[in-house]
Amino acid sequence: MKFHVIGAGLAGVEAAWQLAEHAEHVTLYEQKPAKKSPAHNSELFAELVCSNSLKASRLDSAAGLLKEEMARIGSITVQAARNNSVPAGGALAVDRQAFSDEITKKICAHPNISVKLGEVKKIPQGENDIVIIATGPLTDGPISNEIAKLTGEYLSFYDAAAPIVTKESIDMENAFLASRYAKGGSDYINCPLGRDEYENFINELKNAQSAVLHDFDVYEGCMPIEKLAKRGLDAPRFGPMKPVGLTDPKTGKRPWAAVQLRAENCEKSMYNLVGFQTNLKFGEQKRVFALIPALQNAEYVRYGVMHRNSFINSPRCLNADYSLKRQPNIFFAGQITGVEGYMESASSGIVAGINAARRAAGAQSLVLSKYTMIGALQSYISDAGIKNFQPMGAAFGLLPALDIKIKDKRERYAAFSKRSLDYLKGVDI
Repeated sequence: MKFHVIGAGLAGVEAAWQLAEHAEHVTLYEQKPAKKSPAHNSELFAELVCSNSLKASRLDSAAGLLKEEMARIGSITVQAARNNSVPAGGALAVDRQAFSDEITKKICAHPNISVKLGEVKKIPQGENDIVIIATGPLTDGPISNEIAKLTGEYLSFYDAAAPIVTKESIDMENAFLASRYAKGGSDYINCPLGRDEYENFINELKNAQSAVLHDFDVYEGCMPIEKLAKRGLDAPRFGPMKPVGLTDPKTGKRPWAAVQLRAENCEKSMYNLVGFQTNLKFGEQKRVFALIPALQNAEYVRYGVMHRNSFINSPRCLNADYSLKRQPNIFFAGQITGVEGYMESASSGIVAGINAARRAAGAQSLVLSKYTMIGALQSYISDAGIKNFQPMGAAFGLLPALDIKIKDKRERYAAFSKRSLDYLKGVDI
């Protein structure tokens, strides 16, 4: 059999790695550097675009459980993330460059992986071809048309990325170091605003010019800050600008609102505006965000951008092992399947890679128990009962209820995680 993985994002590298580790030779195709999407800058594999945070690392969180499950079944992205982490309180945030660099080198060094650079315009569909399509949420061009033929339809929404500023340009006289509720030490730079400053900022934000004039169907988790502001004066203050758990050392009190900045790299020379995904014109970003006192002279390494996210109607098209119902030698992986998030995408790549190897060997597909987070995502994307399919990230709500009622949320989540990891024990990967 000939194995092909199209796309070297997080899902693609995980899929290729699993095939290679199962002693199969695989060709990994990547269109960069010849062609890049509007959201990508690096020529490395597994590029992180929207954020450098891979969400919570605690086992009593859905995101933390997912990463632990992935680590236990051989994830290279979780290993690279832990090797290149930067302080971020209870979250697993990484140095993006170092993270992608480690994965790229590891993939290119594997004797069972051949890397082929250039745009793929045709999906191999020979009798001896097994293909994993992991082209990502920005899939376009000829390959997009090929996928549409295979699946019958495409769905899409728009996603946004936050700006990044240099550390030296942040006015620390108007900022302070802290994590919410003093968890994780001083991992964030907090930019406080008084009531008048906040209301002036929101007014300018609502009236600023966007880069694209028509409205978008935007994933709630990546809502542009200007669109959130239009929902109400206090909407950002109860969202990414919430001041809860923070005390401004200048006043000894909680600020009216605050913007948190999170380190982008190990050197902490660049910081991301947490929750400030935006579609404003670049000049407008510089003008409006300068109304935040600590960012009045900010220098931007990258302005916020907005891009299209596409996904297939997986419940109609895919089996739980991520194979195409009508052509089971073709698998999909990553956000194009409707799993939402970096690690969710990577987890689907692991499963697709394992199952592609099993398909070639005539073995039974790996479909993990729905009591595990990876298995719950497999169940979600293949649930034919879903009428209005939308992207979904890791969440305890995807798991079956516990046998006993536990009132304390942290204890309940810890019980979910213990049960999930117990189900994972003994699984033959």
